[in-house]
Amino acid sequence: MIKQPNAILGNEKLLVTMGKKGEIFGFFYPDRDFAQHIEESQACLYDGKKLIWSTDHEWVPNQRYIEDTNIVHTELQRSDGLKMEIIDFIHPKLPILIRDYKISSKNGFHGKFFYYSNFQVGEMQKKNSAFCDSESGILVQYWKNYNLGISTVPQFEEWQIGKALDTIWWTNAKYDMEDGVLQRGKEDIGNINNAIGWKIDIDASTEAKFTIFIGAAPTRQLLYKRLRSVQDEAVEELFNDTHDGWIKWLSRKKLLDMPEYTGFEFFKLELLEAFNRSLLTLSILNDPEKGSFVAAPEFDHEFEMSGGYGYCWNRDSAEIVISLLNAGYPDFSEKFLRWCRDTQLPDGSWFQRYWLDGSSGPSWGNFSYSTQIDETGSTLFAIERYYQSLGKNIKTEFLDWMWATVLCAAEYLMKRTNGGLHESCIGLWESYAGIFTYTNAAIYAGLIGAAEMADDYKETELAIRWRERASLIKSTTIEKLWLPEGYFAKGIVHDKIDPIVDASILGTFVPFNMLSADNENERDMIYSIIKNIEEKLRVPVNGHFGIKRYENDPYIDGNPWIVTTLWLSKAYLALAKSRMETYGKDDEFNKLVVEALKYIRWSLKGRTSAGMLPEQVNKHTGRPSWAIPLCWSCALMLDNIVMLDELK
Repeated sequence: MIKQPNAILGNEKLLVTMGKKGEIFGFFYPDRDFAQHIEESQACLYDGKKLIWSTDHEWVPNQRYIEDTNIVHTELQRSDGLKMEIIDFIHPKLPILIRDYKISSKNGFHGKFFYYSNFQVGEMQKKNSAFCDSESGILVQYWKNYNLGISTVPQFEEWQIGKALDTIWWTNAKYDMEDGVLQRGKEDIGNINNAIGWKIDIDASTEAKFTIFIGAAPTRQLLYKRLRSVQDEAVEELFNDTHDGWIKWLSRKKLLDMPEYTGFEFFKLELLEAFNRSLLTLSILNDPEKGSFVAAPEFDHEFEMSGGYGYCWNRDSAEIVISLLNAGYPDFSEKFLRWCRDTQLPDGSWFQRYWLDGSSGPSWGNFSYSTQIDETGSTLFAIERYYQSLGKNIKTEFLDWMWATVLCAAEYLMKRTNGGLHESCIGLWESYAGIFTYTNAAIYAGLIGAAEMADDYKETELAIRWRERASLIKSTTIEKLWLPEGYFAKGIVHDKIDPIVDASILGTFVPFNMLSADNENERDMIYSIIKNIEEKLRVPVNGHFGIKRYENDPYIDGNPWIVTTLWLSKAYLALAKSRMETYGKDDEFNKLVVEALKYIRWSLKGRTSAGMLPEQVNKHTGRPSWAIPLCWSCALMLDNIVMLDELK
């Protein structure tokens, strides 16, 4: 079942996704891509007659992050005065989700508080085993070397280990709660669910508190050790340690001093909040050991409507690490490029997508004609950007270590571009094969970056070859793909020009700089590209316009995307920077910045209530759509905000 989150939490070994009412959607351990162990996990109340689930429509939710942290506060209220508050955070060191519940009611409440879970440990619904150690106050479910456990403060008073598929109330934990009494079944095997419970007896002036710990470990013994250790710690201290840890991590960021712009006087604070949230989001979607990023927390596990998102693409990650580098976090680039060095294929290219550990992900790019050449260009581009940020001595050391990777990647690009345009391959949208403007721009940038590094490595002949090829790619792309209407064609498909307008043609300017705003003719081309994109791809929603990927896009109803919209705003800002350096902050400069701000503000309107940037915005409702959050969207938001700051 497809479940799109409203908020996420995580630490080095655990990633949790949740809905807007605090229901758990995903529990990824020990990696951000595998395994996902939870089908359902949420609280409910029993009022003496019926169950009141935390997801019932009567609850009005208000979910947000505690400022500058990855701690989630969810408040649920009902018209009858019943209120449920949840503070969710991940232990600062251990793979344990801490769920701190507070129940209150204006009219008092007398009944039960239940916590229900349907685990699928090891992504296995069958062959799980579970038991309740009532003396220790620990409930465990396991499969092979995956062990999930629940402990609580205060210790739960009743429990049930049940069969998730049974329809008999006394054997299915979910149905067993309906009469307000759990059967205390201690162990079972198969497709398991479980419930734990407490009595509640509060009046209008009191409240009930329950803390639930959901932990994971490779062995039962270690799971017990971890859960017992958190039971002995004060929740307030764990909260403070987690809070202070995120504040400290965020203190490393680039300090921003953006000016105010007429018509956007109160937008600066929102931009600063978006900057922090994008950084915090990227931090928990990155594998801190391996350096790879999951594109988005997986939500389409069965590939029902897509090929899945819980993998690492070099294309996305190249832009992500550059944005983090510019935002003050160079360590992400270093680790990711080490991962790239280890995952590079023998021919010098990179695979379509990977599991975070570097093994090949499920793919439709297993042949030379179905690979995605732009990913190799993007990776080289990122290597050179990081290289240029280093000090002189470190540069030499880095290049010695990375040169073989650069050489093989550049020669691969040479081999695939003998005719000036790249050989047929799959495009960045992974829809079909052809020769694409975006891919040629990525290759151009990769070869230019490789040539810069070759110069420093005293490989002059290689630098000349690579620059000449990049120049040929640029001239051939302009000659064969620039249309009389004033924009680049999407590409060549089945030996014919595909003239539809595709937002990815902005890649010729940002990020790959094949076109320069400092060149008068090329600047005119950039303006013309923007004009055609706005005429053909703008989608009116949320008070302005988002940009869809390309004309007649069939994917998920052709919604506008955050990435494509922020590419356009980034192009406006790059034009503004060029204008400022030549003419100062004149009227044309201000116009360019205002256009960029409109698209940035539109993108922020598409966030979840907790502040997550999605892949898309629903063109009918204006709500966040599909992959949530998307790393690529966060990276482009960082880029735009840093560029705004540089215009000060």
